[in-house]
Amino acid sequence: MNNLTHENSNNANLRVRYLHLKQQKNLRTRDAAHALGVSEAELVACNYGEHVVRLHGPYSELIKQLPELGKVMALTRNESVVHEKIGIYPHIFLHRGIGLAIGGGNDLRIHFKHWQHGFAITENRNPVTGQQRHSLQFFDANGDAVHKVFLQKESNVDIFYRIVTEFAAKQQHETLAISSSTHNKQCSPDHSIDVATMRTAWSAMQDTHEFSTLLTHFGAERHQAFRLIGSDFAYQVNTTAVRELIRLASFTSTPMMIFVSNHGMLQIHTGPIDNIVTLGHWLNIIDPEFNLHLREDHIAHVWIVKKPTKDGIVTSLEVFNAEHENIALFFGMRRSGQAELPQWRAIISQISQLDETSQLGNEVRSNTVLRQPLKRKMTED
Repeated sequence: MNNLTHENSNNANLRVRYLHLKQQKNLRTRDAAHALGVSEAELVACNYGEHVVRLHGPYSELIKQLPELGKVMALTRNESVVHEKIGIYPHIFLHRGIGLAIGGGNDLRIHFKHWQHGFAITENRNPVTGQQRHSLQFFDANGDAVHKVFLQKESNVDIFYRIVTEFAAKQQHETLAISSSTHNKQCSPDHSIDVATMRTAWSAMQDTHEFSTLLTHFGAERHQAFRLIGSDFAYQVNTTAVRELIRLASFTSTPMMIFVSNHGMLQIHTGPIDNIVTLGHWLNIIDPEFNLHLREDHIAHVWIVKKPTKDGIVTSLEVFNAEHENIALFFGMRRSGQAELPQWRAIISQISQLDETSQLGNEVRSNTVLRQPLKRKMTED
């Protein structure tokens, strides 16, 4: 009883601090958590019993029920990019603790071992009309978000409440155990990597999905492999290439595949993009069923990478932060058995020519519409 009383006191104190902060600033939950010196999961959990229900696992079983919700917004993010996709949640196939979802223009790769905390949240968005927003939110051991699912007006709310009833944890006030561990891997020294043999294996790839196995086999980190492999397979370009790539893809209606991941989730948008808007440091794609929000000031390294496949060379643009952590990947849309789109290769060729003195690189960062007027602000996070 004393432990519960102590924890309830801590939750109440954090809740009071949070409410006080909200009166001063209009912050999203993630930003408020940073300001208060706690994890986002801890800030969510301080509202147990009001509009937050803690969920138990296995979350792989919970996720299987999400297609029944109908149209929802799936959100995956890392420190630099927010990826939001509206549609029917794809059906999940499970294999050795990893979930695979394909369909509806939103593909997912789910590493459930990193899904440590789950919550069902109901928020009163409009005190006058009583309009509510329902979501399912999942966090890792550090209390960082790995994936969120937001119901839309077309969603089946009855299914939401059925999921909450089935997966509600028995203890709604138990201590939320938060880890302070990091997920950074130690990079092997360059001299320990057999570059010549790695080039041979790289040249022999038949599918882009072999690339992760190749990196593991040679003990190379992604950015490290790019540095070592040679410019015929990977070369660095100006950081402004990301903005130019998105602008050109929008202008030419070239469909893309946009990958954003954290260690618990990989979310992929497939299709064309249209509305491109910059707001301060944020580069935004604002389309009816897909939003991307990318912090341009976090971009430190950009690589163009060529991977051989049975269908020919597949080219990607890969974006890293200053710690050489991958924050986003861009590919031209293609299916197995199809060659890369010529218009995608034309875009890659054009952005390869960007340099530090390019007009794009010297743009004044301001609120700029690159394609069409802003239609929708960032949904969450």
